[in-house]
Formats: sequence, C-alpha cells, structure tokens
Amino acid sequence: MDESETVEQETLRMRIDADLQDAVDEELELELDDSRLDSIIGSELNLEPQKTMDRQLYFKELLRLQGELVKLQDWVQHDKLKVVVLFEGRDSAGKGGVIKRITQRLNPRVCRIAALPAPSERERSQWYFQRYVSHLPAGGEIVLFDRSWYNRAGVERVMGFCTEEECEEFYRSVPDFERMLVRSGIILIKYWFSITDEEQQFRFMMRIHDPLKQWKLSPMDVQSRSRWEDYTRAKEAMLSRTHIPEAPWWVVEAVDKKKARLNCISHLLTQIPYQAVHHEPVALPDRVYHPDYHRNPIPPEMFVPARYG
Repeated sequence: MDESETVEQETLRMRIDADLQDAVDEELELELDDSRLDSIIGSELNLEPQKTMDRQLYFKELLRLQGELVKLQDWVQHDKLKVVVLFEGRDSAGKGGVIKRITQRLNPRVCRIAALPAPSERERSQWYFQRYVSHLPAGGEIVLFDRSWYNRAGVERVMGFCTEEECEEFYRSVPDFERMLVRSGIILIKYWFSITDEEQQFRFMMRIHDPLKQWKLSPMDVQSRSRWEDYTRAKEAMLSRTHIPEAPWWVVEAVDKKKARLNCISHLLTQIPYQAVHHEPVALPDRVYHPDYHRNPIPPEMFVPARYG
C-alpha cells in the first residue's frame, strides 16, 4: 500500500469516527438539557442533585438498545406487524423522554408518535374511541401514543371533563375495545410511568425556573399538583379495572429518568419477538459523468452566513 492510499484510508477512518461521535453527541445534547439547571437545584430549590447511573454506561446501553430497536423496526416492516404502545403517567413522569429515545434512530414513516390535543366540539359528540382509531397502525407500522384513550380515566375524570357515568361506560368498554384490537392482529403494550409526590414537585419547579421548559407547564399541570391524591385514586382504579391478560399494564419506576428509559426500552424489546432481517449488500453505482454538464455557480447572497466557521 503506497503512501497516498494510507492517507486516504486514515482520512476515511477519521470521517467515520466523526460520524459515529455525532450520533453520541445527539444524545448528549438531550442529556445536557437534563442537567442544565444544577445550580438551581442546589440553590433556589434547596434540593440535592439526584444520584443516578454512570453516564458512560447509560450512553453505551442506550445506543445498544437503539440498535436493537432498529432491528425490531426492520422486523415489523418485514413481517407487516402492527404495534401500538401506550405511554401513560402523571404530568412530568418522563413519557416524552423515553419516546424521544425510542424514535431517535428510527424511520418516522415506520414509527410515529400520536399525541392528540384536547378533543374538538365535533369529536366530543363522537364515539369516545373514534378519534384514536384513525391513528392506529397499518401493517409494518409502530404507533407510540403519548397519552391515549386513558385520558378519560385520568385527567378527564379528575378535572371533571366527563361524568361518572361516562367514566363508568369507559371502564365497561375499554377491555372489549382492546381485546378487539388484539384479535385484529395489533400488538398492544401499555406502560404507566410512576413517580413520587416529591419527584413531581421537583420536576414542576424545574419547569417553572427553566425558560426552555416553561412551555411544558400548562395550567392543567398546575391544577394537577393540588390534586395528587385524586389522581392517585383514579390511577389505582384504572390499573385494577383495565389490567387484562390480552393487554396488561406494565409499571415503569420513573424517578430516575435514565434508568426508566433503559428499563422501558429493554422491556419493550422483549414484548415483540423479532429477528435480524437479511438485507442484500448495497452497492453504489458508479457516478456517471457527462462532458457537456457544467455546474452553475450559486449566487453568494443565497448562502447562509457561516457564523460558526
């Protein structure tokens, strides 16, 4: 191997290393956001920083699990599976964080998020489950519900947006509804993210003090803080009355965000038997050159200013 080939291979290896590092940095950006207000934790909130798992181990395991999620995605496409995963829990329990990590490396055309807003006037007059049905997957798709039809058993019941009769009808209907989904071939997985009273208080205070997270704190969230016990009673009723063999609930201990993410993703991978899908090696065709082609220059004023080099 001559010197020019050695330099070329070294350059290629450096570019590959940089690309792999970029994947790690993408997750690091999210993690830095979690620890951005350490000074507030120690001063204004008068709380000790939470001890959590080693960051290096966390990154290593997360990237490994995300690699398995890519394999699962391939299998879902290959076998035309239909997968629905529900994420429920109190406000600030960490549902959005784990959903971000699940979808981070996946194809959004295969794995998509359903986060429905409050129902419209028309939707409130429909069959309760109707607006959720339109978001269910076709073959080869995964849908992650960031909150789901269980809104009725939680926030709607506690905040008085539905009557006790409507809630009771929900409890009568939801087991049959979910059994019907499972009979139709949908793999239905339900997670409840569990945090303590003290941890929710801490996370709400973080949002109050953090200008980048204040948008997460809605008036409904503020009201929910004073109704902790009401939400607890509603949660207990929901879990006991809708924990069915065809679609059981799985509770994720979520006080430690990092552990919760890894535990949830690891468990999710065990719920859907999958195999690595064989792909034929991809061979890039040779670049075609046309002697009469000339690339036109781009006017300088069209370029974004290079403020960062």
